[in-house]
Amino acid sequence: MSAPTDSLQSVLDHSFAGLSQGRDAYQAHLTPQEVGTITSVSTGIAMVSGLPGVGFDELVKFPGQVFGIAFNVDESEIGVVLLGDYSRLQAGDKVERTGRVMDTLVGDGLLGRVIDPLGRPLDSLGPIAASAHLPIERPAVPIMDRAPVTVPLQTGLKVVDALIPIGRGQRELILGDRQTGKTAIAIDTILNQRGKDVVCVYCAIGQRASAVAKAVAIFKDKGAFEYTVVVVTEGNDPPGLAYIAPYCATSIAEHFMEAGRDVLIVYDDLTQHARAYRELSLLLRRPPGREAFPGDIFYIHSRLLERATHLSQERGGGSLTALPIIETEAQNISAYIPTNLISITDGQIYLSPSLFELGVLPAVDVSKSVSRVGGKAQRASYRAVAGDLKLAYAQFEELETFARFGARLDESTTKIIEHGRRIRACLKQPESSPVSVAAQIAVLMALTEKLFDNVPLERMPEAELTVREAAAKLPDELQARFNTTAKLSDADRDAILQIAHTALDSFQPETVPKAETDISAPTRSADKASS
Repeated sequence: MSAPTDSLQSVLDHSFAGLSQGRDAYQAHLTPQEVGTITSVSTGIAMVSGLPGVGFDELVKFPGQVFGIAFNVDESEIGVVLLGDYSRLQAGDKVERTGRVMDTLVGDGLLGRVIDPLGRPLDSLGPIAASAHLPIERPAVPIMDRAPVTVPLQTGLKVVDALIPIGRGQRELILGDRQTGKTAIAIDTILNQRGKDVVCVYCAIGQRASAVAKAVAIFKDKGAFEYTVVVVTEGNDPPGLAYIAPYCATSIAEHFMEAGRDVLIVYDDLTQHARAYRELSLLLRRPPGREAFPGDIFYIHSRLLERATHLSQERGGGSLTALPIIETEAQNISAYIPTNLISITDGQIYLSPSLFELGVLPAVDVSKSVSRVGGKAQRASYRAVAGDLKLAYAQFEELETFARFGARLDESTTKIIEHGRRIRACLKQPESSPVSVAAQIAVLMALTEKLFDNVPLERMPEAELTVREAAAKLPDELQARFNTTAKLSDADRDAILQIAHTALDSFQPETVPKAETDISAPTRSADKASS
């Protein structure tokens, strides 16, 4: 019996000796943790004291899993922008540092999902399967890592693709008064990316829940949801969420761009973003400037839109195209925020309320719209058929205004006006109905060659649709050349014109009446008849 007892004793002695050695070798390391206190809570912000080491833009944690961003870093206290439901916060609550900046989920798992800026799902489809996290604030790509914009981004809208082309990597501003179709242009552009290997990010900033639900329903009905990420802040969300929303959406888009993919991002709209930032700044006692906006309002938008670019081949060759939306008041495009965005972006698409009232949809005012980059990326086939179209349309608009005063016009002026009316009729397009490249080329060439001029104005929608349907019969190799840099040959032009002639034969009047030389009636009735 003594042998087992001795062996057990030796085991215990060995174990206790090991514990004693471990105890002697252990050294306690204290980790300092800063804990602050809420001194006051206001609408969307909190003032906190007792965090001397906190940094600008650092994420801080409040009770109830509410987070905030350190915005004002003063000597005695900090101003924090709250990112969640702050109704239960009160003075005296504890605040902890996190030691990190605000970041967002990124990855293919976000495609087809609706999320808020904090990465929380809003679509009842379960947790997000994200591959990584990226900070929402990231430096823009250096100039030497960028490449020229050389590839077009087809919107499916004839008036945009022909007259105001957009290139991949460009920033094109969409602006206009309320209810003029700004969001419709952005949504149609997203719908047209189906099958083109372009990832889309739609960022709704301070929008009504019903408007966001309508956009999501359109994406689902048209099959665009599978390549689209929707980032949402609603009108009743805290202003801090509206402020960080476009930066979160941009980081999500940059993840795909850095993987070598082409990305389209829509900011709907930056007017709400600027108002949210103004609200936060005024509550934090930052000095107001013009229209009560803080002095750095230009900087918050410029550092956002500078992240849209076309990467060089060494960086993967991806691109990020931005379509920011801005709302104007009483057609005042010279207001503070619109002029800021116009100076930052590479062009603008202006939507006119008067054209909208006349039924000219999309209501793009061609004379006030411009693309300062996309023309270099426009395909040669478009330049061949739409080169003189903008000038002819501008001449028509000038003469149409003059003709409304009842002046007697000569025959050449009358022909210009009649041709311009048919250009306007051809550029009309229903919502959520993008047009293919081949159909656009056929219609634009028929316009340029004045094949529509003898078609009665009330039959123009039907005639234009017939030409689009006939364009589907063009040879496949010819349609493929439309999407390349190759120029149209004489044989190509003849083939397109032949199909257009055949399609329009049934719309030609038996006898072409001589054009009236006295245009005294307003053209509004004709425009309404053609809509």
